[in-house]
Amino acid sequence: MFDPVIAPSGTLLGLLQRGRGDGTLHALTAPRAEALAALDGCVLHDPRHDWQLENRSLYYARLYLDLDGALAAVEAHLFGPDDVLDTEENRTGLALSVLGHLASYGRRDALDLLRRYAAQGSNWAWALDELALRDDDAGLRALAEPVLARFPADAAGDAELAGVVRDAFEPRPWRLWADDPRPAVRDRVRVARDAASFDRWQRQLDSTGPRPSWGVRAILDWAQDGAERGVQLQAPAARCLLAVAGPEDRPELLEAARSGPDGARAAALRHLADTGDPLVLDLVDAAVADGSSVVQEAAVDAFERMRSAAAVDAARAWSHRPDPLGAAAGRVLALRGDARDGALVLAALRTAVRTEGPDAPTLWTLVDGAGRLGIGCAAPVLRHVYRETASSSLRGRAARALAATDPSFAAGFAVECLWDCEESTRELAARHAETGDARVAERLRRLAADPAEEDDVQLAVRSRIATDKSAA
Repeated sequence: MFDPVIAPSGTLLGLLQRGRGDGTLHALTAPRAEALAALDGCVLHDPRHDWQLENRSLYYARLYLDLDGALAAVEAHLFGPDDVLDTEENRTGLALSVLGHLASYGRRDALDLLRRYAAQGSNWAWALDELALRDDDAGLRALAEPVLARFPADAAGDAELAGVVRDAFEPRPWRLWADDPRPAVRDRVRVARDAASFDRWQRQLDSTGPRPSWGVRAILDWAQDGAERGVQLQAPAARCLLAVAGPEDRPELLEAARSGPDGARAAALRHLADTGDPLVLDLVDAAVADGSSVVQEAAVDAFERMRSAAAVDAARAWSHRPDPLGAAAGRVLALRGDARDGALVLAALRTAVRTEGPDAPTLWTLVDGAGRLGIGCAAPVLRHVYRETASSSLRGRAARALAATDPSFAAGFAVECLWDCEESTRELAARHAETGDARVAERLRRLAADPAEEDDVQLAVRSRIATDKSAA
């Protein structure tokens, strides 16, 4: 998947791509054709860097409702030639999720598109999952035959069907079809379900992972074998070492962490950091200085996992280093430092934004730290991250940090956050937005009555409404 091209934050398209509350507010006042074109562009070309961390579907569905938008562009996208040529889920997943939300709001055209795509489209399993949450039994039963027809009635087709049943995200359709009155449907799905259950059991028996009889050397060899195959196993290997390693194994682990091959060295460093070995900080420093990129990354990760006072002291000493360990030191102080470390965390935050931009991975931790430590001087940088980042997850973290550091948050960004694409950001806004803004009270009432809104958001909204009523 190619990284999406994100428009500038001051444009309507850029706001909608980011999922900002201001995107909805601007779209509702822009020419309708322009707003719908921007909305279609976002839905047809998923702007998220990580769809597993970032929400957009409910945000876009609500805007389709507010604009009374037609779904012709979405239909053309789903059923065009590219659906045969490009079968990756990320091409159609967002559009299908938007249709699912629209169907839950009663848009019959969205429900019909989902049913048709589940019967004909390449990403049919995603559409079926959406329907499993929203369609009635009759609608799902009507899909049984077109879905099963995708799998040839031979050994290969039956095996593929069993794999699909085993990995199904929403089991409701398969359970319904297993009780279908049509023998051809019922019998085939039941056989597939039985085969899927057997396959899970067989996979457990065929596991090639660590055995109870393994010792430290066997686990280190397993981690090294994984590294040679391009699979990083230091985390599970460290957990296994925690179970089997005793004091007598410490010399072997120290030697592996000092000069072992990459996979074994990474696993040993992780284990020694998790157990708080007194020599691990020196070993981490050495690994960053002379190790491969795999070892350096493992050493930095091991250091960031440490929670001891010695690790925090080392972070204070290392925070000025211009290398990965210096950047990690800033994150350690953001997570576990105290008030005296505010200046160091702020410096790390400013450096990250200046050198890596508003989407730098290190910002997630540093932004949290600025809020945790209440660094008031960080507010201008946090506002910049809030406005410019393409990640709605990071923007939500910036909003939480601003709530703790910026006195203007309640009357400023908190208001637009009521329309944000992330539920946690809307919940934060419900607790902080200044009700002196006329838009706030109306938005709170609408969120409270919206059946698609998340429970945590509605709880915050109703708590805020009750508080405001008692204060009045």
